[in-house]
Amino acid sequence: MKILGLIPARGGSKGIPGKNIKSLGRKPLLQYTFESAKNSKLLSKVILSSDDPEIIAVAEEIGLEVPFRRPTALAADDTPTLDVVKHALNYFAQKGQNFDAVCLLQPTTPFRRTGLIDEAIGKFISGNFDSLLSVREVPAEFNPHWLFEENESGSLRLATGEKEIISRRQELPVAYHRDGAIYITKTEVLQKQNSLYGNNIGFIDTTGDPYVNIDIPQDWEKAERLLTMLSDFS
Repeated sequence: MKILGLIPARGGSKGIPGKNIKSLGRKPLLQYTFESAKNSKLLSKVILSSDDPEIIAVAEEIGLEVPFRRPTALAADDTPTLDVVKHALNYFAQKGQNFDAVCLLQPTTPFRRTGLIDEAIGKFISGNFDSLLSVREVPAEFNPHWLFEENESGSLRLATGEKEIISRRQELPVAYHRDGAIYITKTEVLQKQNSLYGNNIGFIDTTGDPYVNIDIPQDWEKAERLLTMLSDFS
């Protein structure tokens, strides 16, 4: 299976200006994701998609391929990730290069354990999933079966629509949230269903792994603390 590894990194970050190339330890942030992708044996090609000349320059300096400059129209705050992925696929298709799937690797989730990408790809292929996501368990206090929302009369109801609350933590079904580290999707799902997910979604559980998804300054501080504990990434 031919799989495109796509690292999206637009300019104009507001929460942490220049975060994609800001130095975390001794490396620009996006280098952590690139090194994880470079170590994969199952990604056919790894590229950067960016609109920003400074990000592109840093990427090229560390050896990350930048085959195109992303159009400004696809680099706004509200640009759907799906459009960014399809733009990359269409670029290569016009050059006669086609991929069976895309593995999206966001630089804002910099820490991936060794072998995680290939483990995820292997599960994606063997399960014949439309897509596969890396996920983490939701803590019990945030489990959807213990969440409430306001109803029309101003009182609370269970967000799941159930009539009775599950009283014991041990009886809660395991729930997961996306951690942002890995999204893999078949090209036919992206193109024909216009979806990053499709209907048959696989997952790989990263609950036990070090984790941060960088969006605000407090997240960056957490990343710096984690880095001091993770010699593999220094």
